[in-house]
Amino acid sequence: MDTQRSALLIVFLFSLFMLWDGWQRFNQPPAAPAVATDATAAQSAGAQAPVPTVSSAAAPSDVPQTTAVAQTAAARVVTDLFIADVSAEGGSIIRLELLKHHAGPESEGNFVLLDNGGANLYHAQSGLIGDGMPTHKTVYQLPEGELKLADGQDKVELRMTAAGPDGVAVTKVLTFTRGSYRIDTRFEIANNGSAPVAAHAYFQLLRDGKAVSAGTSMLSTFTGPAFYTEAGKYQKVDFSDIDKGKAKFVTKAPDGWVALVQHYFVSTFVPAAGVEREFFAKKVGDNLYTAGVIVPVQPAAAGATSTVEVPLYAGPQIQSNLDAMAPGLDHVVDYGWLKIIASPMHWVLEKLYALVGNWGWAIILLTILIKAIFFPLSAASYKSMAKLRLVTPRMQQIKERHGNDRVRMQQEMMELYKTEKINPLGGCLPILIQIPVFIALYWVLLGSVEMRNAPWIGWITDLSIKDPYFVLPIIMGVTMFVQTKLNPTPPDPIQAKVMLFLPVIFTGMFLFFPAGLVLYWTVNNILSIAQQWQITRMIESGKTAKA
Repeated sequence: MDTQRSALLIVFLFSLFMLWDGWQRFNQPPAAPAVATDATAAQSAGAQAPVPTVSSAAAPSDVPQTTAVAQTAAARVVTDLFIADVSAEGGSIIRLELLKHHAGPESEGNFVLLDNGGANLYHAQSGLIGDGMPTHKTVYQLPEGELKLADGQDKVELRMTAAGPDGVAVTKVLTFTRGSYRIDTRFEIANNGSAPVAAHAYFQLLRDGKAVSAGTSMLSTFTGPAFYTEAGKYQKVDFSDIDKGKAKFVTKAPDGWVALVQHYFVSTFVPAAGVEREFFAKKVGDNLYTAGVIVPVQPAAAGATSTVEVPLYAGPQIQSNLDAMAPGLDHVVDYGWLKIIASPMHWVLEKLYALVGNWGWAIILLTILIKAIFFPLSAASYKSMAKLRLVTPRMQQIKERHGNDRVRMQQEMMELYKTEKINPLGGCLPILIQIPVFIALYWVLLGSVEMRNAPWIGWITDLSIKDPYFVLPIIMGVTMFVQTKLNPTPPDPIQAKVMLFLPVIFTGMFLFFPAGLVLYWTVNNILSIAQQWQITRMIESGKTAKA
C-alpha cells in the first residue's frame, strides 16, 4: 500500500472518527481540576443536606428539608417571552414556558424549560438562611389573578410577602423584563424590630437527572450542573459524580455563576461581581438534585430595609444574550476543544443570517466562504491526486513486477514520484490542515440553538433534526461516491472496495444527523467535486497535449 493512498484512507477514517467523537463527546465531559465539594448521601425525597458556609464569621444554617414538591401554581405571569407559573410555596418558579420556541417536531405547543413533573421536574428556588427567615418551603402571600406585561410596559413585577422573625417582614420580588430571558429575584427584608437582622440568601436549581434528548438525530448531549469562576473556569458536573460524591468544582469565590445546562437551553443564577459566594451541588432525593449558590445579605439595622438581588437567566443559549449576562456564560454552548475557532465561525454565521434571513442559506454561504479561504490548499491536494491518477497504471505495473520484493517496489515508486514531481504527502497534508476547521463548524451547527425549528426550503422545516425524507443524506452519499471515483484507484483490490464502501457508511450515519450538518457536508462535497474535476481535467489535458 503506497504512502499516498494510505494517507487518503487515513483522512476518511479520521473524518469518521470526527463524527463519532461529535456523537459521544457530551457523554464524557472533561474532569474539572478544581476544589471538591462535600457530597451527601441520598435523603428522603426533596430533603436538603446542610449547605456550605459563606464565611466562618456568619455560618448559614441548614437549608430546610423539602418534604413535598409543590403541585399547583398560585400565580401566573405572562410576558412577550414567558408564561411563568409561580408557586405560593417558596415563591419558586415551577413552570416556565418559552413562547418563542416550539416544543419540537414530535410535540405540539411551546417549549417548557422549567417544569413541574411533565417532561422533567425542574424548578428555580430561592430563600433566606437565618433564624425564622422564609425559605423555599415557606408559604408566601401572592396577588390574585394573572399578571400580564401590557402593551407599552417594559417590566412587570410579582411581589410576594411572608413573615420573618419578630418585627421582620420579607418581600420576594420577581421582575420580568420585555424582550429579555432574565428574571431578577430580589428579597427585601424590612426590619421593624429593635435589633439588627443578619441573613444569607440561597438560589438553587432543582432538577431530576433525566437526560434531554437531542431530538431525532440520536445525538447525546450534556445535561447537568455547571459552574464558572475565574479560578476554576468552566466546570461541568455529571449527576453520576454527585451520586458518587466525586463532584469537583470551586466552592468559594468572589465571582462566578451556577447553571443547569441542557442541549440548546440553560438556566443560571448570576450573583453580582465582587460578592463572596459559595457554590454547592447535592443529591436531595431519588434521581433529584440541586445546584446553587449562597450569598451574604447586608445586615438590616433596626427600622431599616436590606435587599439582595440575584438575576436568573432561563432560556435559549443565544450567544449575545449569554455574553451580556455574565463573563464565561458563553461556555455553556459547548464547542469542545476548538472553541477558539468555533466561536468566530458562529459569529460569521450570524452575520450571514442577518444578510439572507435564512439559516440554511447562511450555512451554504459559510461553506462557500470556508472553501474559498482554503482554495489554495485544496487545489494543491487535488493537483497531487490528479497527477497520481495519471500514473496509476504505471504504479500497477511496478507492483506486478516487484510484488514479491517490497523494498524494490518502494524504491521504484519513489523514483516514479520524483520523475513525475509528485509529493507523496501532497494530497494529505492540505486536507489535514483543514480538518480542525471542519470539526469546529460541525460543533457550531450541532450546538447552535438558532438551528432549532429553523426551516430551509421545502421539506426541510427544522435544521436541527434529521431530514424527514432522507433526501439530503442520499445526495450527500452520492457526492461522496463521485469524489471517490475522482480519486486515484488504489491498486489493492481490498483497499479499493473499502474506499467505495465508505460513502455507504457515511450515508447510513448521516440519515439521523441534523439536516443543517448534512447540508454543510453536502455543499462542501459538491464544491470539492467541482474543484477537483476542474483541476483533474486541466492536468490531464495538459499531459495529453504534451504527449
